[in-house]
Amino acid sequence: MNKAVISVLGPDRPGIIAAVTRMLFEKNCNIENVSQTILQSEFSGIFIVALPSAQPLAELHDYLEEGLTPLNHHVFVKPLEVTGPVFTIASSEPFVITTKGPDRKGLVAAMTEIIARYGVNVTNLQAVFKGGDDPNSNIMIYEVDIPADIDQQGLYTDLRAKATELRLQISIQHRNIFEAINRI
Repeated sequence: MNKAVISVLGPDRPGIIAAVTRMLFEKNCNIENVSQTILQSEFSGIFIVALPSAQPLAELHDYLEEGLTPLNHHVFVKPLEVTGPVFTIASSEPFVITTKGPDRKGLVAAMTEIIARYGVNVTNLQAVFKGGDDPNSNIMIYEVDIPADIDQQGLYTDLRAKATELRLQISIQHRNIFEAINRI
C-alpha cells in the first residue's frame, strides 16, 4: 500500500475528526498515525494513512476538500516518501522541558536553538501564550529525546541560563517522572 500525509486546517467545531475519518474509511484508507490539536480557535490535524495502490492522491485530495468545504477547512495531501534513512537517535532518553513566564517574541526560537545545538530532537511541542506578564498564562512544554552521548550538564546549564535571561521558570524532567507527577 502507498502512504500519504494529510493535513486538515480550519475553524474548530465538533465533528471534524468524525468527518475526516469517515471520508478516509469510504476511500478504503487505513489511518496509521494521527496528531490533532486546537490552536486558539483553529483545528489542526495531521493523518498518515495507508491507501489502496489504485487511489490517486489528487482524487483523494479533491474528495476530502469537497467534503470539508462546508466546514471551511483546507486540505493538503502529499505522498509519504522515505528518501533516505529515517532520523533516529541510537541511544536517547525521553525528557520533558517546561517553561512558564511572561510572553515575548522569540521565546520558542531561543529555547529550541539551544536544544538543537546539542543534537536534541523535539518530538512534541505545546505552547500556550495568552500574553501579558502572568507567568501562569504562558506555558511551553517540549517533549525531547536527549542523546546519551551529549554533554547533558552543559545542555541543562545553557537552558537554565537562557530561561533566567528570559525571566522563565524552567523544569527539566525525565518523561517517566513528569508523567508520574502529573498523572490525573
